[in-house]
Amino acid sequence: MLLQNNVNLVERDFFKQPFSEIELRKLLNTKPSSEIFAWRSPSFKALGISPNSLSDDDLVHLMLKEPRLIRRPIILVNDTLVVGSDRKVINGLLNLTYFNSDIR
Repeated sequence: MLLQNNVNLVERDFFKQPFSEIELRKLLNTKPSSEIFAWRSPSFKALGISPNSLSDDDLVHLMLKEPRLIRRPIILVNDTLVVGSDRKVINGLLNLTYFNSDIR
């Protein structure tokens, strides 16, 4: 866990505190919307929309409307954004030598 490695963090449940459009677009300044969008989410599959038909603006509006379409976790350290739970990337970003299997 990040806490076990003495990493100070601020948690945000974006189901309870949804992103504003400004906040989401600020995150998208560091990564393309296609990397933050949860393409394999059942919520996306239920829409029956072809991924090829969506623009970046479409993806932003879908993520704002349905937070389940945002990949989790989102970890922002300074100006570096990590989306998803790739332990190696997180370890490198935070200079950790050991990282337990639980991400919090």
